[in-house]
Amino acid sequence: MTQDPLSFEQAFERLEKILEAMNGGKTPLEESLKLFEEAEKLMRTCQTRLTSAEQKVEQLIKSRTGEVAVDAEGRARTTPF
Repeated sequence: MTQDPLSFEQAFERLEKILEAMNGGKTPLEESLKLFEEAEKLMRTCQTRLTSAEQKVEQLIKSRTGEVAVDAEGRARTTPF
């Protein structure tokens, strides 16, 4: 059975718990390595989800105005929700 992917919030929360454990200084080396590997996967998951969300927002901005609004450096201009 395939496990449902974590939401951004779930992945971020798990990542915070891993960092707390690793920063506590009491995790054995082998466990720290496993946690580090899990943290790497979670960071990639979070980055992928953020990139996807950014692209959706850009598309919404583009749909509304007909073109993507960009700043002086050519990056998509965003506004807070």
